[in-house]
Amino acid sequence: MAEFKIKQWCAYQERSQNETRYKLFDYGLQSEEVEQIISRLIEENFLNEERFAIALAGGKFRIKHWGKIKIKIELRKHKISDYCINKALNAIGDNDYLNTITLVLEKKIRQTKISDKQKLFYTVLNYGVSRGFERDLVTEQINKLLK
Repeated sequence: MAEFKIKQWCAYQERSQNETRYKLFDYGLQSEEVEQIISRLIEENFLNEERFAIALAGGKFRIKHWGKIKIKIELRKHKISDYCINKALNAIGDNDYLNTITLVLEKKIRQTKISDKQKLFYTVLNYGVSRGFERDLVTEQINKLLK
């Protein structure tokens, strides 16, 4: 019963092994049973760590406009391997990444009602870094936008 339910749950959207494991424990299964089901889910391709990492990274980037640093932190919370994290981050195109940084920073500059350029610079810089973008890329883009 639990295996059928978990297969439907995994088929609905990409899931990490970690969150699937917790879900199975919530069903009251023992550790040995959980690991057997996880193995079968991987064999039957219901679970795929690499596919999950790419899906999560792509979604957080396209929909929420998160930077690579924040995405990496989120993937680590799901206990994803470094190999899969790097593969997922490399799937984000460099041009798309720079365009997104510019889009996010332009919007923040428009919304910020600060006339002092230095304060505006640091406010927007902190915002960009808090969104998970690399400090040097954010600084470079802000300098281009404020000229």
